[in-house]
Amino acid sequence: MAKKTTLIIAGISGGIAIILGALGAHALSVRLTPDQLASFKTGTTYHIFHSIVLLLIGLSGDKIDRKASGVLTTLFTLGIVLFSGSIYILSTKGLLGTQALSFIWPVTPIGGLTFIAGWLMIAIYAIQNRFK
Repeated sequence: MAKKTTLIIAGISGGIAIILGALGAHALSVRLTPDQLASFKTGTTYHIFHSIVLLLIGLSGDKIDRKASGVLTTLFTLGIVLFSGSIYILSTKGLLGTQALSFIWPVTPIGGLTFIAGWLMIAIYAIQNRFK
């Protein structure tokens, strides 16, 4: 995957994370229960953190080989979508009328596992000297 693509994903993802964080802090804080709001904030925290990781991957230049960069970008992007995305849906389901989507709860831990896989791949790539 091209570094430019990773940077585009990072920029869009980071912007969405900031928008959702502001939405949670202002508009949703009076509409969600404390537990729902805490879940929503967890989603935004992981979202922005991993958007920054994507930014660093994109800015790495030739310090990470292209294949490793693509794998890491894919894993962290999937993690954001699955983990944070499912938390956003589940924590606002009463407000948005998306109760029918309650069945997606298993997606959250799958997203978490995807994040873990990304971090483990960083360690594996370091052991394999795929970072310069």
